[in-house]
Amino acid sequence: MKLKFLIPFLFTFLIIFLFYITKVFVFKLYPVVMNFTIFTVFFSSIFTKETIIQKFAKMLDGELSDFAKIYTRRLTYIWSVFLFANFLISLATVFMPDKIWMIYNGCISYILVGTFFVIEYIIRIILRKKYDKI
Repeated sequence: MKLKFLIPFLFTFLIIFLFYITKVFVFKLYPVVMNFTIFTVFFSSIFTKETIIQKFAKMLDGELSDFAKIYTRRLTYIWSVFLFANFLISLATVFMPDKIWMIYNGCISYILVGTFFVIEYIIRIILRKKYDKI
């Protein structure tokens, strides 16, 4: 199925819709749990031989140079900080009005993650051209 990547978005919007029509508080915790889970995966990989980003890079590019290993490890640190901040904001929105919760967790959070990824991708392209090592 070519549209598999849409499943998390559709599931998130389903949760938001269910919360909106039922006002069940537990639905507000879904983004908190998801953000914490993703943060935990990235953060815990820092303590392993290969971080999660190194594993992704290896799958795409094969064996990594020493420069690429250092870059991807540092990038994992940066993503971990970003994901933790996203988790804290989503947790804070649980206690805010419903509209703020919906706007942040249903839209702004995805825009921030996408923007962060695009900026990192541009930096990676620049570093590849400059050093031809990543």
